Amino acid sequence: MKIRIILLLLIFFNIIFFNFASNDPIILIHGYNKSKKDMIPLKINLIEMNYKVHLLDLPLTKKKFNYAYKIFKKKFKNITEKYPKNTKYHFIGHSTGGLIIRKYFKSPLKGIKIGRSIQIATPNNGSKLADFSFKYLNIFFSNYETLKSIRKKNLKQLKLPKKLPVEIGAIAGNKSNSLYSIVIPGKDDGRVAVKSVKFKGLKDFIILPYTHKEIHHQKKTAKLIDSFFQKGKF
Repeated sequence: MKIRIILLLLIFFNIIFFNFASNDPIILIHGYNKSKKDMIPLKINLIEMNYKVHLLDLPLTKKKFNYAYKIFKKKFKNITEKYPKNTKYHFIGHSTGGLIIRKYFKSPLKGIKIGRSIQIATPNNGSKLADFSFKYLNIFFSNYETLKSIRKKNLKQLKLPKKLPVEIGAIAGNKSNSLYSIVIPGKDDGRVAVKSVKFKGLKDFIILPYTHKEIHHQKKTAKLIDSFFQKGKF
């Protein structure tokens, strides 16, 4: 009886103090035309699950994608210098932030371990809305270099890898209350088409009934993120 009680206590303390969340930092990356403030609700939800979370601010509006990516690598490297060498890091990116994650695996930092990562409403196959904006409303969007970078015809310039060295899961939304949906083919979240989020390199994929602006703020999304980090599936 005593041995059984001791074993149960050991299992309990292992779950509480030595689970996935206790040792592995998560890097949150915001999307186009946003700042790290947009990721605060997700950060709060993850902290409630005992995760360590870092927010990054990137120039993902009027700067080219590849310029913002260089800033990301510098800031991420600065974070890694605060942790032991054997630390494993995990990424979560909303919208264009998810492309930053994918781009990272083209030339990752040497000696840095990366675990499972998640894209939320990420236009992996390009943005039809961006195509429309520059084709018909170029006078309003000509200075928005990040948006220009994620046009379907410009994706090759981002040099995104098709094969990924780690497990990546993607979450897409299919709810829209936006007029933008008129120019987006198929189901969409008001900004990004569901079929643009999904690509062959993903470990798992799920669709949620949320819009582009709310999907990463939802408790349900945070719970699915936790499930993927723990089990490798949503």
